[in-house]
This record gives sequence, structure tokens and C-alpha cells, in this order.
Amino acid sequence: MKHKLLLIYSWFVRTSLFFLPDMPITMRFRGWLYGLGLKKCGTDFWITHDAILKDLEHISIGNHVFIGNGTFVMGNIDIEDEVQIAMHSVLVSNNHTSVDGSYRYGDADIGQIIVGKGAWIAANCTLVKGAVLPPNAVLAANSCLTKRMEIPNAIYGGVPAQLIKIIN
Repeated sequence: MKHKLLLIYSWFVRTSLFFLPDMPITMRFRGWLYGLGLKKCGTDFWITHDAILKDLEHISIGNHVFIGNGTFVMGNIDIEDEVQIAMHSVLVSNNHTSVDGSYRYGDADIGQIIVGKGAWIAANCTLVKGAVLPPNAVLAANSCLTKRMEIPNAIYGGVPAQLIKIIN
């Protein structure tokens, strides 16, 4: 029941504030409203008008987090402090399973995604079940992170993402 109420609440927050411009005060207000339903939410959470959060009860957001336009976040997600997520990124911690040759009716394979402190997810990135972006790491634009990355202060990119460069 709680899950269904939070889905309605998430929809209400998104639709009631959709037409307000993405100014700091409105993005913070949206973040505060979403934070009321999140598993954990720090201070100064900014979220743009067309970002979508689902499964609020499984999402943890740290302090000073920004989520950009058109981003979709769903599942068991832990976003630590000072993370910025650029536009049109997708973070989904659930996978489909096949039953009798079809993915339509398979149970969800639930995992987790962790985004470390100070990380930056560039535009059009996808993070899937099991993805871990370490602290102060960059996920390059149009990349797909599918596993745990270990080295902080680094740039990762590609499909699937791999280490590109260690940042000094």
C-alpha cells in the first residue's frame, strides 16, 4: 500500500510543479517535496521539472545533489553527497527475467546502484543493476555502467563503461 501511495505522491509532485521554471528556488522546493517520500534525503536536493523518480521508498539522496532534465531514477539507488546527474540519464536497479521464453511475465531481478560522493554522471548515461560509480568519478556522456568500478578520481566511459583516465 505504501508503494502505491508513494507512486501517487511522486506523480502529484511532478505534475503539480511541472510548469514552474527550473530556477534554484523551485528545484529546491521540488527536491524538498520528493524528500518527504524518499528513504533518505539530505539537504539542498535540486531536481528539474521533468525528471522522474519512482520507488521513492528505496532511493537515498545525499546532501547537495542535482538531478537534470529528463532523468529517470527507479529502484534501490544510493546517491551520495554532492553528486550531479546531467540530462536524460537513466538509473534503474531492476532487471527483467525470462519465463517460458518471454520477458513479459518474469519476476524482477532486484539489485542496487551506488553513486559515490562528488561523482558526475554526464548526459545520456545509463546505470543498471550492480553499477557502482566511485567517489569523485566521472561517467562520460552516452556511457552505460554495468558493474562496480573501484578507482575513485577517474573518468569512465563507453558501452560497457571502463576506465579511461585517472584524474590527478
